[in-house]
Amino acid sequence: MFTPTRLAAAATALTLSVSAALAQNITVITPYLAQPGSQAIIEGFTEAAGAMGVEPNVIDTAGDVAAVISRIEDAVAAGVDAIVINVDPAQIEAGLEVAQEAGIPVIGMDSGAHPMLATNVTSNGYAMAAETSVYVANRLGGAGRVVMFVFDAFPPVQIRGVIADAVFGNHPDIEIVDRITPDVQDGGIADSRAKMDAILAANPEPGSISAVWAAWDQPALGAMQAIEDAGRSGEGIVIVGIDANPQARDAIAAGGNFEASVAQDFAGIGGRAAAETLRAIKGEEIRASVIYVPTVLVTQSNAAE
Repeated sequence: MFTPTRLAAAATALTLSVSAALAQNITVITPYLAQPGSQAIIEGFTEAAGAMGVEPNVIDTAGDVAAVISRIEDAVAAGVDAIVINVDPAQIEAGLEVAQEAGIPVIGMDSGAHPMLATNVTSNGYAMAAETSVYVANRLGGAGRVVMFVFDAFPPVQIRGVIADAVFGNHPDIEIVDRITPDVQDGGIADSRAKMDAILAANPEPGSISAVWAAWDQPALGAMQAIEDAGRSGEGIVIVGIDANPQARDAIAAGGNFEASVAQDFAGIGGRAAAETLRAIKGEEIRASVIYVPTVLVTQSNAAE
């Protein structure tokens, strides 16, 4: 005999099992799995989905953005319940159209906003870039020569460069020495180091480089290595990044040239994206085209936390 308590428990169990069944076929696609940030976000998604009884299929196209379209088409042909992307949606619209025609929701995870996405879960790149670029401007007293590392091909990173440009442009005595887009096939450290080596060689005088602003941590780490190898750590070159990955945190905690980064809640982005994916599968309305997860400025005072 079902008591009200047992009936409620059975209803709850049924709801959970139906939710899990609805969400059992989720494909996650990214060309950026070599990036620590993308790795952490997808791990957060996978862990949150696992708690719902779902094992998503993660596909890495290893830097090949165009291949994401083919992988979306494969997922649609396989009849998945939802597709999650970690890539610029504007570059894969052909794939998004195929998913839309099939009635399969696509959720962005640290991607850009797009009409064919149910939503995009990310950090507020505008705020993060403002914090780090203002940090640099303040440390330099509004005057100095800055090297920028950017990546305009990926919207969440591209907007960081736009904001940093605006902040530095508001200081007439800050000069941008170079605006570099590094090769990110290996994550970005090696090529950033090589390009920073060349800049240091072209600017050999002490004080000729005041700061390095990087739109994410890998170029900041590469620049730091180049500065150290050139024996120029003592010049007080200020380095900032964004992501606060473990290697960056260690460098910041050491109290050297790498002074600040912004910690994104990668697990939080992945977890929230998993929840929104389930909502999309269930046909619930998601009103926000972009959902922001909070961030924290990391300096030497809190790098070990």
